[in-house]
Amino acid sequence: MAAGLFFEMENKRIWNVCRSHSEAAEAVDAIASQLGLLKPTAALLYNRGFHSVDEARRMIRKEDEIFHDPFQMAGMDRAVKRILDAVEQKQRIAIYGDYDVDGVTSVATLYLYLKSKGAEIEYYIPNRNGEGYGVNTNAIARLAEKGVRLIITVDTGITAHHEVEYARELGIDVLVTDHHECHSGLPDAVAVINCRRTDCSYPFKDLAGVGVVFKVICAVELTLCGGDYACVGRLCRTYADLVAIGTIADVMPLVDENRLIVAIGLKLIENTTRPGLAALLELSAANSSKNGRHSKKRRVNSSLIGYTIAPRLNAAGRISTASKAVDLFLTDSEAKANALAAELCEINRRRQEQENIIVEEAYRKIEEEHDFAHDRVIVLSDDHWHHGVIGIVSSRITEKYNLPSILISFEGDTGKGSGRSIKGLNLVNALASCSDLLLKYGGHELAAGLSIERSKVDIFKRRINEYAREHMSEESLVQTIDIDEELEASDINLGFASELALLEPYGVANQVPLFLLRDMRIHDVASIGANRHTKMLLSKNGVTVTALCFGTEPDALKLFPGDFADVVFNLDINEFQNERTAQLIVRDIRLSESYANAVDSQKKRYLAMKEGHAPQDSSDAGILPSRDDFTRTYLYIKSELHRGCDVIPLRTIERSLGRTVKNDISYIKIHMILDIFSETNILSMEELADDIYRFRINRTDGKVNLEKSFLYRKLKARADACLHGENGKDGTQH
Repeated sequence: MAAGLFFEMENKRIWNVCRSHSEAAEAVDAIASQLGLLKPTAALLYNRGFHSVDEARRMIRKEDEIFHDPFQMAGMDRAVKRILDAVEQKQRIAIYGDYDVDGVTSVATLYLYLKSKGAEIEYYIPNRNGEGYGVNTNAIARLAEKGVRLIITVDTGITAHHEVEYARELGIDVLVTDHHECHSGLPDAVAVINCRRTDCSYPFKDLAGVGVVFKVICAVELTLCGGDYACVGRLCRTYADLVAIGTIADVMPLVDENRLIVAIGLKLIENTTRPGLAALLELSAANSSKNGRHSKKRRVNSSLIGYTIAPRLNAAGRISTASKAVDLFLTDSEAKANALAAELCEINRRRQEQENIIVEEAYRKIEEEHDFAHDRVIVLSDDHWHHGVIGIVSSRITEKYNLPSILISFEGDTGKGSGRSIKGLNLVNALASCSDLLLKYGGHELAAGLSIERSKVDIFKRRINEYAREHMSEESLVQTIDIDEELEASDINLGFASELALLEPYGVANQVPLFLLRDMRIHDVASIGANRHTKMLLSKNGVTVTALCFGTEPDALKLFPGDFADVVFNLDINEFQNERTAQLIVRDIRLSESYANAVDSQKKRYLAMKEGHAPQDSSDAGILPSRDDFTRTYLYIKSELHRGCDVIPLRTIERSLGRTVKNDISYIKIHMILDIFSETNILSMEELADDIYRFRINRTDGKVNLEKSFLYRKLKARADACLHGENGKDGTQH
């Protein structure tokens, strides 16, 4: 979400476009007509597997999603009994959570629920820098001193075998609730609630940590209300907002129960009564607006949570203390809520600064250290990187290079690492293959953490790359984009963009739809956001649309006005001065195939003509540049150099000059002009990349006797021969 686009041609992505079968047309028409949808929306539903009117209706109305019985989770009976015993006997309970958003929302949800039941309750979240991930014995000892009799872990604890035993020795029961993979058996706790247990019959395995907590409080409430399932609805209306935030932030699949709880939660967030959440929404909106004020209520969706709210909550646990984020949800005071929200935004700003510094250092290390020909996992280490930020940097590295990456930050002889992976390499399994080298590890298929001694890093790097070479296919190293539907320019309108909300909430397993438009003419390319982003104006068949490329500056696109491009994008709605319009959020873009072939053909013909090998045809009569063509080309390059731009793509020159005359100057003609300038020493040109040159003017008068140029005489002879029908063996007149 994001890092910017990666437009290096050598890393060109493969586009997989969903193709509807011929028999789909009738089904798409039926879905559109009977549900009152536009045809592109109906086609999108069909392409995503909803092939009948009934299936499509149930999808957009969320009729197939239900809340499963929480008592189907292994150990739930014992967990409920121990919680109710603690509440009834006024035993002190400590909630022990993780410092990410899933952990923070898990703590807040369980704390608020148990507090409402009269429990003697407190919470504890370890400091990322001082204590690291997971349950630790020092924290347990401190909780024991405070009289805690029951520890409930949330979003952590599944590997805490020794720590659970230590707590028992101190007279503390531990109840583990977690959703991470169970790799080394289960800790000997009072109960272990984890839908990923191999002996757990719960039908949905992809709950977030806060989702597991929600199932626990549902089980407790069902017990208290005698099994009346109406109580689950009441819990949803009270806690679904927190569950939704944690589920989205932890990038869990938005299907089954997750889709239902997130849909309910987003509506609650939009009209939140929590002072802390309201303050964070308002302040984050103001920070992202141009004038620092936000007067219009924002529509809440998964993207807003994932890219705006979650990073601010996460930043607290990364470079400060996660308790600030928990307290934001717990407070009833508007003044405290505003203060905490402002502090979280400032912490997030500092986190971004550190992230950008580490990113640049990591990119430099990669170019210096990584063996792209041999190693498939990027492993980097440093003594100065902030441990709370390296996970985000790892995400950016993996997105840019399409390779798994692990970053390790050392304090003394011990390093803490965070890693991200790609489809094709289960990162937890890869770490398990190196477990003898690690002090600790855990996580998910695509994201994991570890601890390691400094002396083991080199062998760890070798071993994990051996595992990757054995388990990763060549296909997994090629980036692919799965495109839902190819559209026509006429499909891009506000009505279609609005209908896409019917498929929300979007997220993993229900991604924001990706569309494709082909052969769009580029009219304008401009930088926005201090040259960090690009805005383009595209058109086809009388339809003009705005396209935004976030995180990519214009020069990186290598596209210019007059080009024709194929665009992969999300369809969005832009609201400006009370006007709503559809716009494209570009995810990938390249020269259209037909246009690229035409450009390539011109390149080949130019080279052949220069060498005298191209067959002559009628177009050669107009290939000779006029003196006006030479003058305008020279003046354009001179003006660019004057403003400090000495590197100019050839297509930029072609398009810039072509816009000023009735007939565009062709690629071949421009190239010939530049070659003649070079031959007559008017200017020097160095090709830095394909058709991208650095220029230097050698003579300021710009005057040249064209007849002194061998290439000019050769072109003139060719043009004359074409006019008079006299053709020599090499295509020139004798």
